Amino acid sequence: MSDIETWRSLLSAKDTGEVVTKALVRDVTLPGGAGTMALITLDNGFDHTKPNTFGPQGLLALNDALDAIAARTDLAAVGVTGKPFIFGVGADLKGAATVASREEALAIGALGHHVFRRLGELAVPSFAFVNGAAMGGGLEIALHCTYRTISAGVPAVALPECFLGLVPGWGGTQLLPRLIGPANAIKLIIENPLAQNRMIKGKQAFELGVADALFEPADFLEESLRWASRVLSGEVAIERQSFDGWAKAVGDARFLVDMKLRGASPAPYRALDLIALAETASRDEGFAAEDEALADLLMSDELRAGLYSFDLVQRRAKRPAGAPDKALARKVTKVGVVGAGLMASQMALLFARRLEVPVVLTDLDQARLDKGVGYVHAEVDKLLGKGRVSADQANRLKALVTGSLTKDAFADADFVIEAVFEDLAVKKQVFAEVEAVVSAGCVLATNTSSLSLTEMGADLAHPERLVGFHFFNPVAVMPLLEIIKGAATDDATLATAFAVGKSLRKSSVLVKDAPAFVVNRLLTRFMGEVIAAVDEGTPLETAEHSLDGLGLPMTPFALLQLVGPAVGLHVAETLHAAFPGRFGVSENMGKLVASGKPGVYRPDFSLDEEAVALFAGGTPPSAGPSTAEQVRERVLRALSEEVRIMLDEGVVAAAEDIDLCMILGAGWPFHLGGITPYLDRTGYAEPRFLAPGVASLPA
Repeated sequence: MSDIETWRSLLSAKDTGEVVTKALVRDVTLPGGAGTMALITLDNGFDHTKPNTFGPQGLLALNDALDAIAARTDLAAVGVTGKPFIFGVGADLKGAATVASREEALAIGALGHHVFRRLGELAVPSFAFVNGAAMGGGLEIALHCTYRTISAGVPAVALPECFLGLVPGWGGTQLLPRLIGPANAIKLIIENPLAQNRMIKGKQAFELGVADALFEPADFLEESLRWASRVLSGEVAIERQSFDGWAKAVGDARFLVDMKLRGASPAPYRALDLIALAETASRDEGFAAEDEALADLLMSDELRAGLYSFDLVQRRAKRPAGAPDKALARKVTKVGVVGAGLMASQMALLFARRLEVPVVLTDLDQARLDKGVGYVHAEVDKLLGKGRVSADQANRLKALVTGSLTKDAFADADFVIEAVFEDLAVKKQVFAEVEAVVSAGCVLATNTSSLSLTEMGADLAHPERLVGFHFFNPVAVMPLLEIIKGAATDDATLATAFAVGKSLRKSSVLVKDAPAFVVNRLLTRFMGEVIAAVDEGTPLETAEHSLDGLGLPMTPFALLQLVGPAVGLHVAETLHAAFPGRFGVSENMGKLVASGKPGVYRPDFSLDEEAVALFAGGTPPSAGPSTAEQVRERVLRALSEEVRIMLDEGVVAAAEDIDLCMILGAGWPFHLGGITPYLDRTGYAEPRFLAPGVASLPA
């Protein structure tokens, strides 16, 4: 039996629910007498909301189409394009989650290579006409072709596999470095996926050399065919260059991956090994190495975890549990922001950009107000300089954001949010003043990070319109929005909050009115255990690096410095007041805040010995120093306890919502699969937080 028949026998019988992407072939007469092109259109029969993906059936369908094409002698070229807006977005992830053996995993890699490489090994040149999103295996199809054009309207080009715990396994690690150089390839294969799965657009892909020509969307296919004719006639010549500096590019990237992951996830390291191999390996050797890497990683916990995380942010985040009927949402035509500090100014810019409605800031004096509005205008100028908004858009955005010294400016606002000092009395006073001037239907929102919504609204005439709307810093970047329901918050208010959150392009999670809500509560418990270990005599550096093996985005004291010691101390005090048995307040943290130091690190990330010394004094150690392993054990057990209590209290609807909050609001690594499946998998959660199988197979 041939290899293709072996793969067909092994993979075809398995029902994974694959939506098969078909390879539809038609003949196209090329302009200028260049001959006939067999043009393959990849199409799964659905619109752009269900992108083309490749499982075994889709791969075999493409192979059958190439069989028929290869048998012909009348063709001048072969082309590949996608259905409207979509070229291809890679492997069928639902099918990947069902792979049951290494033999099966190896077969998937080998089949993909067998089929895709045929596009670059035909008797005639092949052209990829990338008309829409091209990610993962979709981009790899294009890389196998002899030439590539791309539309300027393509919104996403990426090799996101490392984000999920895989490597580009159908040629990406071998073909891309040879095409655009190892350093640029590393950006697409490793750096972008590890930076919250960053994508590039069509124009950027062309500038990097991923594509040979760039055309506008309106006549993209027509211009691509004309360009292909010129290539075939020799009028256009495409020269490929060779690249030096492979060892340095790979070495530099390995250092950065170590800094970010500390060895916690194998996929980026395997990808680096494969990129290094691409410098000297033959195509057969390189593809065989990709097969082995893909087989190993498809069977790993990291992939199952990554798929669970991906499912949360792609599905659950789009259908928030407990959100009221969106038909109840009120229209928002003007937004008010109380305060003009950095957080308030970031909010004002985001509201103006996404809602495109007037936004008015208020503060206590003109200088603060001018600074806040000035910040927004300066940020708009930066967007203009980067080409992210046009001159007309920049002028409109600046005109939308204004300031006022009086809250009377909120009289016609539909949504007013406060971003003032984190003090209950201050916030209650603010809302009393706002309620006195706004309309009866205006939603009042608080950006509090830890205070009780119910207490905040206790003296309001209409507490039912008060809702928590908790952003994370930086506002424009962090995707999570905790929407908090107070004891009196009504459904119309909640529905409006969710609708606004969606318009802001945030992922919203409904949270019960509980101290510090989800992310800050768990991070404070986490930080509290680390700081307590230091207070007890554990060297700060030992405690600081005790959780390096998890690959968290930053160490505990680096996180504290980002948040600010004063804010961290305030949240700790709030939680200590609510749960004194589990949340402590460090005397030494108080010393750090009193010192005015921003944290234990200097600007160059070296330790500030004076700040570290503040943790060496105070109350004599009660438990004595701990090892790194003991600190790690202590932290994970505490987190497991806190998650269990939060679920018992009904802070969120389900464990999946805690995972979603931690992934999007705290940068909990995708490769760990959310905090609850990690605690399940490592034995800290007894009983388990999730039902068996939930964290390994997307719904």
